[in-house]
Amino acid sequence: MGEDQQIAFLLRESARPDPERRAAALKGLGRIGRAEHARVLAGAAGDPDPAVRAAAALGLGRLGVPEAGEEALPLLMGDADPGVRRRATVAATRLGLGGPAVTRAFARLLSDPDHHVRINALDGLSALGVPGDVTALAALLGDPDPAVWGRARTLLDRCGEDPAVRAEVMRTARQGTGAARARALEWLPARCTERLFDSLLTGLHDPSPAVRIQAARRLFPVAQQQVQDKLAAALRTEEHPEVAAGLLRGLRGLGDDRVTGPAVRWLRDPVAGPSAARALGTMDPGTAAPHLRTALTDMSLSPRIRAAAAAAVGTAGRWDAVWLLLSLLDDPDDVIRAGVLDGLETLVENGLRPWERHPVAWALTDHLATDDRHTWRTRNALDGLTQALPDVRRLADNAPSGEVLAAALSLLDGDGPSDEHARHDVRRFLRRLDDPHEPVRYEAVLGLERWTEAGGSLPPDGDTARARLEILAEDASPRLRQAATRLLGTLDTGPP
Repeated sequence: MGEDQQIAFLLRESARPDPERRAAALKGLGRIGRAEHARVLAGAAGDPDPAVRAAAALGLGRLGVPEAGEEALPLLMGDADPGVRRRATVAATRLGLGGPAVTRAFARLLSDPDHHVRINALDGLSALGVPGDVTALAALLGDPDPAVWGRARTLLDRCGEDPAVRAEVMRTARQGTGAARARALEWLPARCTERLFDSLLTGLHDPSPAVRIQAARRLFPVAQQQVQDKLAAALRTEEHPEVAAGLLRGLRGLGDDRVTGPAVRWLRDPVAGPSAARALGTMDPGTAAPHLRTALTDMSLSPRIRAAAAAAVGTAGRWDAVWLLLSLLDDPDDVIRAGVLDGLETLVENGLRPWERHPVAWALTDHLATDDRHTWRTRNALDGLTQALPDVRRLADNAPSGEVLAAALSLLDGDGPSDEHARHDVRRFLRRLDDPHEPVRYEAVLGLERWTEAGGSLPPDGDTARARLEILAEDASPRLRQAATRLLGTLDTGPP
C-alpha cells in the first residue's frame, strides 16, 4: 500500500464510530500525513472521547504545522482529562507555539493536579522564556517532586530580573510555608538578608524544619548580639536533629560557648551527633574533653559520631589528645580511622609537644605504608612533621604501591638547595620521572619544581631529565602535561 493509499485509509478510519480506531488513525496521520491533513487533527480536538482528543494533540505535535495547533492546542491544554493535557502541552512546546493564549494556558497548568502536566507547563514556559503566573511559579518551589521544583527554580533563575518575579519570591521567603519558603530563602542572594531580617528571626521557630534551617543559615553571618542570642535560644529548644545539626555547625563557627550544653545533649544522636562533636571541639577543653573522650571510645555510637569526636579531640588539643588518637589509628572501621587522621593532622598543624613528635611520626609513616584506604589523608597528617622525613625517604625508595610512593614523594623537602638530604631527594625525583604510575610521575615533577623555584639546579646529567620532561609535557594526563611544561619554563627562564 502506497503512502497516498495509507493516508486515504487513515482519513476513513478517523471518521469511524469506534473511538479506538479514530485514535489510531489520528496518530497515523501525525506520522505520515501532510500539512493539508492538519484540519482533520484540529477538528478532532472536540471529539467526545478523551483518547481521541489525546491522539489529536499527539498528531498535531508530530505533523509539525504550528498554524494548525494555534487554536486547537490551547483548548486541549485545558481539557478535563489529564492525558489530553499532557499530550497537548508536549505538542505546543514541540511546535514552538507562543502568544498570549498559549502562555496563559501554560500558566494555568502550573497549578495542575497532575505532576506530569506541571512539568510540561514549566518546560513550555522555559522554552518561551517567561514565568507565566509568578505566584503559581513561586509556589512550585514547594512541590514534592524534584522534577517540578527543580524546573521551577531554574525558570525563576532565568526570569530573575523580572521585578514581579523578585517581588513574589521575596513574599514567599517572608510569608510562604514549608518547602516553598525554605527554597525561596535558599534562592535569594545574600544581599536580601537585611530586608528579610524580621521574618528570619521568626523563621527560627517556623513549624517547618526546612524553613528553620534556611533562616538560621542566613542569620549566621549577621554580626549582631541579638541575632546570636536568638540563634542560641533556638538551639536550646530545638527538637529536630537536622535543624539542630545546622545550628551546631553555624554557632560552632562563631565560637559561642552556649553551644556546649546543647552539643552534649545531641552528641549521641545519629544525625546531629557528628555536628555536636565538632562543636565541642571548639569549646572550652576542660568542659568538652570528657564528653569527646567518652564518645570516641563508646562502641555503641555510630562510626560517624566517633570519627567526628576524633577530629574534635585533635581540635581541642588537650594533653592526652595525641595518645588517645594514636591508640585508635588502626581501628578496623574506615570512617573512624579517617576521623583519627583528621585529628592528628590538626594537632601537627597546631604544633606537637617535643616528646610527641617522634611517636606521631613513626606511627603515621607506618600507617602510610599499610592503610591504602587513607593514603592521602595520612600524607596530609604527616605534612610538616620533619621527624618523619627519614622514614618517608625510605618509603620513597621502597614503597608498597604507586599511591604510597606518590604520597611519599610529595612530602620530601625539595626546597632546600643547601640541604644534603634535599639534594638526594632531587635524585629520587629524577628516578621517578619514568615510573609507570601517573601520580608518581606527577609528584616527581612537582618535587623538581619546588627544587628549582628554591634556586636549585638539575644535576650535571640534567639533559636526560630535560628530555624526559619534554616527553612528559605531551603525556596523556592533563595535570602532568601542565606541570612538566611549567617546570621546563622555569628551567629556561629561572625561578621568579
